[in-house]
Amino acid sequence: MSEALRVVIVDDEPLARGVIREYLRAHPGVEVVAECGNGFEAVKAVAELAPDLVFLDVQMPKLSGFEVVELLGRGVPVVFTTAYDQYALRAFDVHAVDYLLKPFNEERFAEALSRARARLQTRGEAPGLDALVAEARQRQGPVERVLIRDGSQVHVLPVETIDYVEAQDDYVCFKAGGRQYLKDQTMAALEATLDPARFVRIHRSYLLNIERIARVELYAKDSRAAMLRDGTRLPVSRAGYARLAKLL
Repeated sequence: MSEALRVVIVDDEPLARGVIREYLRAHPGVEVVAECGNGFEAVKAVAELAPDLVFLDVQMPKLSGFEVVELLGRGVPVVFTTAYDQYALRAFDVHAVDYLLKPFNEERFAEALSRARARLQTRGEAPGLDALVAEARQRQGPVERVLIRDGSQVHVLPVETIDYVEAQDDYVCFKAGGRQYLKDQTMAALEATLDPARFVRIHRSYLLNIERIARVELYAKDSRAAMLRDGTRLPVSRAGYARLAKLL
C-alpha cells in the first residue's frame, strides 16, 4: 500500500459522493484518486488506478454494486454505502469490510474507514465475496445478463445471446454471437445463476442454451452429441442427456 490511502468513490448521486469526499477531508493521508457516477466507470477506474479502497453504492443504474463487486474480484477492499434494509445488510455484515447505511454521520464513517485501514494493514482479502454475490443472486432470481471484465472494459452479454459455455481450467468460456469471452469463474457457480429452464449442463465441461439445439445424435452405445443450429457438435454425457431429456 502507498503512503497515502488511495480511494475511489462510487455513487450515481453527486451529493452522496460529496458527503464522502467531505468526510474524508477530516482524515489526513487520504487521497481521492477518482469519483465515479456508475459501475462501468468504477471498473475502469479500479483497473487503471489500483486504489487501496473503494466506497461503493449498492443501488445504481447500469451496474449495481453487486455486479461491480463481482467484476472487481477480491483484490480491492470495499466499503458499501447503501439504503438497503437491515435484512439485506446481514450479508454485508459478514462479507464486506464494512457498510454505511444511508444517511450516515461522520462518526460512523470514521469507524468504517478505521476498519478498512486495519484490513489493509493485515493485507487480508475481504472474505466471501463470492458468497455475497451468490446471496444477492438468490434473492434476485436467475440473471438476465452476464458481465465479463476484460482489463478496464466490461462486456455485457444478455443470456439469450449465449450459445453455450465451456469449462477451461479455472475459467469458463462463453460462446456468443460468433465470439468467445473468458471469465474467471467456476462452472458450478455460473450454473447456479442461470435459468435452469433455459440452460442445461449436458457434460461436465459444457453448459448449453437449449434454444440452440438442432438435434441430439447417438453415435455409439450410450454416447451422444448435441448438434447445434450453427453446426457445432458438443458431447453429451449420460447424466447430461437425462437432464436434457426433461427439457426437450
